[in-house]
Amino acid sequence: MSHRSIKERMLSAIRPTHGDPPPARWQQRKSAQTRQRLVDGGVQCLIQRGYAGLTTAAVAELCEVSRGAMHHHFATRLELVGAVIEHVLYQRMHRFLEDYFTALKRRGEELLVEIACESHWQSVQTNEYAAYLELTLAARTDVELAELFNPASRRYDQIWIGEMIEAFPQWKAHWDNLKLANDVTLALHMGMLLHRPVFGEGERMAQLQQVATRIVQSLYDAP
Repeated sequence: MSHRSIKERMLSAIRPTHGDPPPARWQQRKSAQTRQRLVDGGVQCLIQRGYAGLTTAAVAELCEVSRGAMHHHFATRLELVGAVIEHVLYQRMHRFLEDYFTALKRRGEELLVEIACESHWQSVQTNEYAAYLELTLAARTDVELAELFNPASRRYDQIWIGEMIEAFPQWKAHWDNLKLANDVTLALHMGMLLHRPVFGEGERMAQLQQVATRIVQSLYDAP
């Protein structure tokens, strides 16, 4: 299976409608564009104001749309939050797969572990992942958010675990080690992001990234 086919399959699993053709009519296209602009505005609100600041009024103001237009697309705050959750989870997978397969084609499979670790670290430094972190932290104490966010996150994890052998067929002989490498990388990179204000951007973070790569390489090399 080609890299493009693998990417399309995995992205379709996380959001089945992502490959649908754009609406044919101008008014429908405009409506879809406005909806996406509001979702992007929700991401920005999360980053700038935290979950408490993610409101339909704030997003409408940020995107310079009327309250009526906002209500047409998202009648309630929770509807907007649900769309933002779907978007950030999709973009999280999309960014990693795009960077990984591009680098793998350019640099070669002998560096696949290094490439995978680098690509994942890049993918968690996006606006969408920053929004994902805000949602993760807020869902610890907000019951309504947890009811939306936790099932969506678990579904993402199940899809990724079930599909990632297609992205990493080189691990087929030691599937359990691939799952463990995935979990270690996720935990380390989230921790690195949360500690970045203290650790800074220099040698300390670089050393942690090297440790992550060595751990994954040791799992890959294990008999």
